[in-house]
Amino acid sequence: MDPSLTNALDGIRGFLLDDAALVRAVASGRRRGEQPRWRRVEMRYVDLKAGRRLQVTAYDETQAFTTNHEDAATAVDDLLAEPFGNWHVETDVSTYQLRVTKKGRALTHATVRTDGAAAPDRSHDRDKERLLRPDHPVLRELDISDAAGKVRPSRQAKYRQVDEFLRALAAALDDAMSGGRLRTPTTADPWQVVDLGCGNAYLTFAAQAWLDERDLPARLVGVDVKEQARRHNSEVAERLGVGERIEFVVGTIDGVTLAQPPDVVLALHACDTATDDALARAVDWDATVVLAAPCCHHDVAAQLRNRGAPAPYSLLVRDGILRERLADTLTDALRAALLRAEGYRVEVIEFVPSRHTPRNTLLRAVRTGASGVRDEYDELVAQWHLRPKLADLLEQPADPKP
Repeated sequence: MDPSLTNALDGIRGFLLDDAALVRAVASGRRRGEQPRWRRVEMRYVDLKAGRRLQVTAYDETQAFTTNHEDAATAVDDLLAEPFGNWHVETDVSTYQLRVTKKGRALTHATVRTDGAAAPDRSHDRDKERLLRPDHPVLRELDISDAAGKVRPSRQAKYRQVDEFLRALAAALDDAMSGGRLRTPTTADPWQVVDLGCGNAYLTFAAQAWLDERDLPARLVGVDVKEQARRHNSEVAERLGVGERIEFVVGTIDGVTLAQPPDVVLALHACDTATDDALARAVDWDATVVLAAPCCHHDVAAQLRNRGAPAPYSLLVRDGILRERLADTLTDALRAALLRAEGYRVEVIEFVPSRHTPRNTLLRAVRTGASGVRDEYDELVAQWHLRPKLADLLEQPADPKP
């Protein structure tokens, strides 16, 4: 192990074992060529009847597992031995960040809290920690929370959507940074983030606020076809004091021109082939991180209706509701395959629980440069006689990059 990484992990160990000062710690991402047992791990100390314990919440792709440890040193050493690519540690007076480069070296950054010492929450039973607190100015301005900083009952679903989106974004960014594929942003060279089809820009503003809280400088551009949306969102940005870091423009997904190619592309609930337009633009821009939550899937559904299904699958498309559900699955599976062929590692995950919205699939992609094999894709589209819109877009000559 590189000496710089050994020393950095020793420093983190001291923070993690300080049960009086530790507020929260998060380990995520992975080092080059290695894979930790967990996608993400969160740590804090809690006070139980039996005494103070280190609480560890470990996440795989679908579940969270929480354990409380009397022997904190053993638990901490076990986690430090995992090949996580990123550590984020908050104490009562400071924040410490560690990123492991692709060469196995440690890049560290420490900041002192400017808002006074934080009081750690040691309660055992508490609501799920949200990435943006309910009283955040952004949530108040967007009318998700009221003037007292409480989430409005009618906006609970929107608040959950914002939180789950930020968790998916955090995982993708941590993955990209831990692999050395996404640079550490600076004030002079911030990340460029574009939200295609931003609408009222709930998630644009949420992303900006969360990135600010993590000290990750970024410049965001929200794109929508409506002038009314541009005007409204720009006014919100000015009221929040972030007008210099967020710009809203009128344009179509396939026609917008940006001053700089983006590092991160967001396209959430773009209807039908607008999602394909967004994915094609992301590929053309060589974006490192892509998050797309598709909406309706009319294009492939129409092809299934007109062309039927190969034997013996005709029963899958005979009834309209089954045909539509199959079209959803086929469309996003083919999109993921095409992105993999373009050099992205792609995860298809649940965005929000289906009880809140049936449109809850999220394509989370990180450019690795390793092209996936298209044999299975070619065989599938040939057997079902399909021609996905994204395939047409990716085969068109790319416009000159800005």
